[in-house]
Amino acid sequence: MAIKTYAALLRGINVGGHKKVPMAQLRTLLEGLGHGGVRTYLQSGNAVFTADHGDEESLAAEVRAAIEESFGFAVDVLVRDGAYLRAVVDACPFPAADLAAKQLHATYFSAPGDPGRFASLGQEAYLPEEFRLGDRVLYLYAPDGLGRSKLAEQLARPGLNKGIVATSRNWNTVTRLVEMTRD
Repeated sequence: MAIKTYAALLRGINVGGHKKVPMAQLRTLLEGLGHGGVRTYLQSGNAVFTADHGDEESLAAEVRAAIEESFGFAVDVLVRDGAYLRAVVDACPFPAADLAAKQLHATYFSAPGDPGRFASLGQEAYLPEEFRLGDRVLYLYAPDGLGRSKLAEQLARPGLNKGIVATSRNWNTVTRLVEMTRD
């Protein structure tokens, strides 16, 4: 198998002092799994690495198991290759170049998003906030930012994403991960 570049997206680490995963230790952990070119971005669980084996699901399972063994707690992990991350940016239904990064977010899913799950939200009630589903991703436009978004609050309801792993990144992080996996 050829060497591919991937991004690991860890969900819910280093938030409010819980599930602390220092990025230096995450890099060491990924290198210990035999991955090359390991780099991290921010403290919120973004790592880029190369691998010559596996696929997104098996690599995510490998990283998840290693984190649990090393740190003693479970963390949801999604792994996506560079081509997928670029496709997410290219398919953005909102005018990303015209928006501030805090206004646009991508929520990556472990499986395709079922439009039926989101039909009950009644997006009209949240305008000008909007969301659109893509390929294992939800794009969220929140003009006042995520912290003030009523739509984001509804999208995060426990039952809405039942059975799938979901982790969000602001548009700065989305595009930075594309740059990092391009190398």
